This record gives sequence, C-alpha cells and structure tokens, in this order.
Amino acid sequence: MKTGALIIGDELLSGKRQDKHMAALIRMLATRGMRLAWAEYLGDDPQRIEAALQRAFDSGDLVFSFGGIGATPDDHTRGCAARALGESLAVHPEARVLIEGRFGDEAYPHRINMGTFPQSAAIIPNPVNQIPGFSCRDVHFVPGFPSMAWPMVEWVLDTHYRHLFSAAPDVEQGCIALEAREGDLISLMQDFVARYPTLRFSSLPSFGSEAIPQMHIEFSFTGQPALVEIALAEWQKALQAKGYRVQSKG
Repeated sequence: MKTGALIIGDELLSGKRQDKHMAALIRMLATRGMRLAWAEYLGDDPQRIEAALQRAFDSGDLVFSFGGIGATPDDHTRGCAARALGESLAVHPEARVLIEGRFGDEAYPHRINMGTFPQSAAIIPNPVNQIPGFSCRDVHFVPGFPSMAWPMVEWVLDTHYRHLFSAAPDVEQGCIALEAREGDLISLMQDFVARYPTLRFSSLPSFGSEAIPQMHIEFSFTGQPALVEIALAEWQKALQAKGYRVQSKG
C-alpha cells in the first residue's frame, strides 16, 4: 500500500499561503518507517477535486486529504467525496453529538454542515476543537489547519495502519563529491541504483555555495539503516577510486 496526499486550496496555488502539510506528513511517515509516494495540489475546483478523489478511492492507496472540509461555500471536499463514491451526504450521528456539544444552538443552521459526510464515512477525532474529520475506505479527510490536521493524521496512522510500520524507520545518509559532474558519473549511478533497488538514490549538483565554494554533488541514499550504511560505504569507495575528494554530508 502506497501513501499519497491531496492538498487542497486556492490560497496555496495563488501563493497567499505556503503549504506545510507535505513536509509534516513526510516526517510523520518517516518516524513510522513509511514514506510518501505521491502528492497532488488542487485548487478549489469541484470537478478537479472529485476526479482526484475518484483516483484516490480507486487506487487502493492510503491517502490523506488536507483542506476543504469546512462549512463555507469554497469548501467542496465533502460533496466531491460523496459524488466520487456514488453516495449521498448525511449528518454523521457521532459528528452531530460533537458539534452540538461544542456549539449548542449555534450549531444550526451552518456549523452542523461540518459533520455532513458521505454515508459510509467514519469520523476522525479532532483534539483541538472537536470538529471531526472523516474517513472513507483508505482515504482520510482532515482540515487545512496544521494544528488540527497533524494530530488527526497521527491518530489515523497509529489507530489503523500499525501493520504498515517498519521495524526501523528509513534513514538518509550521504556524502559530497568535490569537483564532480553528473555527466561523468551516470554509469556509476545506474550501477548502484540497480545494485540497491530497495534504496532511494539522490544526486544534487551545485556550482558552488557559501559553505562549499567549488563545484560539487551531494549524493544520498534513503532506506533501511543497515542497507544504507553498506551502500554509502561502497559509493564513497567507488568515488574515491575515480579520483574524487569525498566529504561527509553534515
């Protein structure tokens, strides 16, 4: 099962706000030995949101959808999810209790809509203000506010997906090759990618920086700790054999 993210909101695409969800999700997954396989940014366009959710439901992936589940006219995610599932919207009984408990008579006529979910939905507890998110199959819907969304994501992972956790979280280790050019190392990189198919390999060239003035390449391996250590040691030896000066990546 791969893990993906849908991050929704015109304000992200216009630059009014900077997304923080993807980096946070990557960290939350990594501490559990998981990784993010894909992510998609969407504006407040119901047609696009519905299509993206249809793909998410059909994929069988574990997907977190951030944003668009409020009660204002630009919050389309709940309706789009229902249409993608071929279901109607209804006020979830547990959500009704929570929202009425939070707002009393002021839950009506608008705030109660935040508990209107597709009929098959299960709620996700919100520890901040008690307004729940919801889950349908393996797609989980949380608010756009990080203070609410992130503990809700962690609750979903720890409650429903412990079977996906790795015994040891992935680590990233790397090195820097001075005066190196990617074009001269393509064959060597291809050899190592083939040799270590379960590791993720990264090559980041630079024409120089304040910390390292000369041209260089930062290399890294990401995966299970023992295998990363072996791959990195071999990679450093291979670079040195070709005459490159190699530094540790701090």
